[in-house]
Amino acid sequence: MEENKMQYLFGMHPVIEAVKAGKKFDKVLLKQGLEGPQFRELMELLKEKEIPFQFVPGEKLNRSVRGSHQGVLAYISHIDYVSIEQLVDNALGQSTSPLILILDGVSDVRNLGAIARSLECAGGHGIIVPAKGGAAINAEAVKASAGALMRIDTCKVPNLRVAAYYLKQSGFKIISATEKVDRLIYDVDMTGPTAIVMGSEGEGISQTMLELSDEKAALPMSGEITSLNVSVAAAVMMYEAVRQRLAK
Repeated sequence: MEENKMQYLFGMHPVIEAVKAGKKFDKVLLKQGLEGPQFRELMELLKEKEIPFQFVPGEKLNRSVRGSHQGVLAYISHIDYVSIEQLVDNALGQSTSPLILILDGVSDVRNLGAIARSLECAGGHGIIVPAKGGAAINAEAVKASAGALMRIDTCKVPNLRVAAYYLKQSGFKIISATEKVDRLIYDVDMTGPTAIVMGSEGEGISQTMLELSDEKAALPMSGEITSLNVSVAAAVMMYEAVRQRLAK
C-alpha cells in the first residue's frame, strides 16, 4: 500500500476536527481496544462521512508515526472521491455508452495510475476501487496517472458486489477480463454502457465478481508467457470498447 508516501494526520482531537471541517481522508487506522467519549465521537463521524476505517495493532501505528498518535492515524486523500450514484449519474449524463473500470484488488499504485491514464485517454467516465484490499490512491498513483486521477470520477466502495448490482440496475453490462474462458474480447459486445472488471495482479478477479459478470472475455495469447500486466490488459480491453464504438 506504500502508506509512508501518503500525507497523514494523527491524534484523536486533530483528526476529529479535520473530519468535522470536511477534510477528505483515504482511510483511518485505529488502535485496537480504543474506548472513551472521544473515540465514540470519532466513530460516529467516520460512519456519518462514510470514511473507511480499520482497527490495527498499536505497533503498526508506532512504526508509522513519530509522536503521540493516541491510537489514531488518518491518511489524507489526494483526490476527491464521488459516490457510486454520482459516478453513474455523471457517466450517463456525458454519454449514452459510458465506459467504467472496476478494479478488483489491483494492489500496485503504478498499475492503478497507468489504468487511470489509459481510461482518461480512451474517453472513459469513471473508476471504482474497493475501500479495502486495493492500491492506495496516493501521490505516486496520481503521478503514474499523469494527473488522470484528478480528472476522472473515482469512487471508493466498501463492497464491490453492491456496486456491481447498482451498475447492472442502472443499465451497465459487467464484463470481466479473465483468461479462464475461451471467448475473446472481440466477440463480446461493449457498445452500450459498460463496466470492465480487472482483477488483482496475483489472483485475478474474485469468484464473486466473476459470478456477477454479464460477460467474461479473454485476450488472445500466443506466446509462452500466459498473462499481461494488468495495466496493459486493461488498456487493451478499453480500446477494444473504443474500436467497437467507432465501428458502429
